[in-house]
Amino acid sequence: MELFKEIKLNLDKQLTRPEKYALKTLNSYFNLQNFNVTENGKEITVKVRAIDFQKYSLISNTVEVECGLENDNILKTIYAEIEKIGSYGIKSGKRLYVNYNNERKVKNRKEKVGRRGKYFYASNNGFIQENNLLPIQFENQIICGDSLVELQKLPDNCIDLVFTSPPYNFGLEYEDGDDNHNWDVYFKKLFCILDECIRVLKYGGRLIINVQPLFSDYIPSHHLISQHCIKRKLIWKGEVLWEKNNYNCKYTAWGSWKSPSSPYLKYTWEFIEIFCKGELKKTGEKDNIDISADEFKEWVVAKWSIAPEKKMKKYNHPAMFPESLVERALKLFSYKDDIVLDPFNGAGTTTAVASKFGRRFLGIDTSEQYCKTAKERLE
Repeated sequence: MELFKEIKLNLDKQLTRPEKYALKTLNSYFNLQNFNVTENGKEITVKVRAIDFQKYSLISNTVEVECGLENDNILKTIYAEIEKIGSYGIKSGKRLYVNYNNERKVKNRKEKVGRRGKYFYASNNGFIQENNLLPIQFENQIICGDSLVELQKLPDNCIDLVFTSPPYNFGLEYEDGDDNHNWDVYFKKLFCILDECIRVLKYGGRLIINVQPLFSDYIPSHHLISQHCIKRKLIWKGEVLWEKNNYNCKYTAWGSWKSPSSPYLKYTWEFIEIFCKGELKKTGEKDNIDISADEFKEWVVAKWSIAPEKKMKKYNHPAMFPESLVERALKLFSYKDDIVLDPFNGAGTTTAVASKFGRRFLGIDTSEQYCKTAKERLE
């Protein structure tokens, strides 16, 4: 560990007696473990760990007068050389020149975290830790039906990862979908389906939900969904901002034009909420890890800049996420051969990507047309 930032000053001539006395007096005003000056002939060594520059200036002026130094003197030279050091931290009014970037060590970290209550909201969850196999008849299947009904056919703890995006409820023309439900009814049904997803999720499994708040109705759906998952004792692992860079948004109203009365805020991103069941760590075989080092370093930065899906007309679906979004989620949060579930599978992006990257899958949707499209994308 570095103790001091050291500065060497080579002089043209020997120090005068008043200058030597000035350096000795200067040292007497400071803690030598933070700042000290030594001289050896024409060489001066300044060692600085931490210094209050305002204090140095006041002391320097006092010493100059006391020792009868001229205006252009060694104390001002030392000040100027220290001032040239561009890298430092600030603590209690002092500039710190060494070890200021070191993480502060916390004694008894585990004990303190335990007392503080790490993800306290998920304690006493009652989840069974024993996982089960997914029945073979559900493996790598696209099922046309109501997820609330179909999921009840699955045993507890049999799915490794759920990736989904609940249907938007603001009038987009989904095939066979009634998206004009009363909001209370909509969220009650959605939460019942999420409860089934949580039940079938393995201990240590992940629930990942892509959701866009319903801005036009001022409904923070990402918060409501997250609150529900926390009430169900899931551990919140994190949140990703999916930046779509979509500046030509369909909704173009300004609210109160050029007025603070009620301006309408616009968003170019959606949210991806990530939860874990029972524990944060997911076990798996090392050979089944398929994320590269470069992908990992880029994707753990929780802002993903990915263009919106461009093939929605091709698949006749008004609200699809792109395959690259699913790829990132699956590689970062699951292993090859894991079982991936999408209870709102739509045109089958989740199941297509899962198959492409060696995951087993189960997709459920109410639309026969979308299920047909999802199966065709697997061929």
